[in-house]
Amino acid sequence: MRVTTGLQQENLNQTTPAAQAAEAAGFDAVSTMENSNNPFLPLAIAATTTECVQLMTGIAIAFARSPMAVANMSHDLQLASSGRFKLGLGSQVKGHNERRFSAPWTPPAPRMKEYVQALRAIWRCWENGEPLDYVGEHYRFTLMTPHFVPEKTNLPMTPITIAAVGPAMLRVAGRYCDGAQLHPFCTRRYVEEVVMKRVGEGLEKSNLTRENFEISGGGFIVTGPDQETVDKIFEYVRYRVAFYGSTRTYWPVFELHGLTELGGKLHRLSKAGKWDEMAAEVSDEVVHLFAAVGRHDEIAKAIEDRFGGLSDSVSAIAAPDTSPDLTPDLVQDIQKIASPFKGFATEW
Repeated sequence: MRVTTGLQQENLNQTTPAAQAAEAAGFDAVSTMENSNNPFLPLAIAATTTECVQLMTGIAIAFARSPMAVANMSHDLQLASSGRFKLGLGSQVKGHNERRFSAPWTPPAPRMKEYVQALRAIWRCWENGEPLDYVGEHYRFTLMTPHFVPEKTNLPMTPITIAAVGPAMLRVAGRYCDGAQLHPFCTRRYVEEVVMKRVGEGLEKSNLTRENFEISGGGFIVTGPDQETVDKIFEYVRYRVAFYGSTRTYWPVFELHGLTELGGKLHRLSKAGKWDEMAAEVSDEVVHLFAAVGRHDEIAKAIEDRFGGLSDSVSAIAAPDTSPDLTPDLVQDIQKIASPFKGFATEW
């Protein structure tokens, strides 16, 4: 099993020591998010100041950017890192696309399929000299003059993974991508019975096998060096479960466990603005459905029980004023857990 950690993004002056510390601790990858900071810039710094750790966006918002712009940034990161970059994309929701990014909104799964296809068409043009001729319903790329072609990387194609929640996007991930980044609002049963089924439907129509398709996340990891830290992060996760569970989009997970009534109660509290009362509605038992929980000396076994055989990559969660502080020995213990994923099939 691969172990990832978030890369500091608030101040680019701190990127180098943070990336080098993660690499020294033995993490397989460092990831960035698109929240209050750009997800690509820190990886550009890390690409030139680390040697072996994988670099990934987890995730960058796709529809706010042209595939051409993302193809160019990804090419540069893949070249600078000597093939260590993984592009993680997400659609975000309608409100953020339209009102935060002023980007038009259409059904996301068909558009994401074209986005991934367009990226690969652009990269094949640059790397193999193929004519650029991608024409879809949402994207059209038919012009590439020599002046705008970057130098070849002579490296494998950048792997693409997408954030997937609903059945349609999970199928797109299996059919057109190299991996799926699952939402933490998942239980083991939901991943087994729903996620794997939908991803499998996509994989059946692709050229990939499960060993070349990476599934990341699908739950929370609550750990720390002592019980006090574990308890603090547990309460933070309780609130996250309540927060996500108040949104109807995520209720299929609740429904599978007979928790529809809980979802309705959380939704009513959110509509009333009673955010500080929501967490109290989520029992310890429900939190454990969504999380692997334990101190450092317990967590490897808990992760194996909760994620083993399903997820190929996991990341511990930090709560405000706490840190999971995964030690090199603990990272190695988690890495010993068997996973189906063996490596990306990204040859040209």
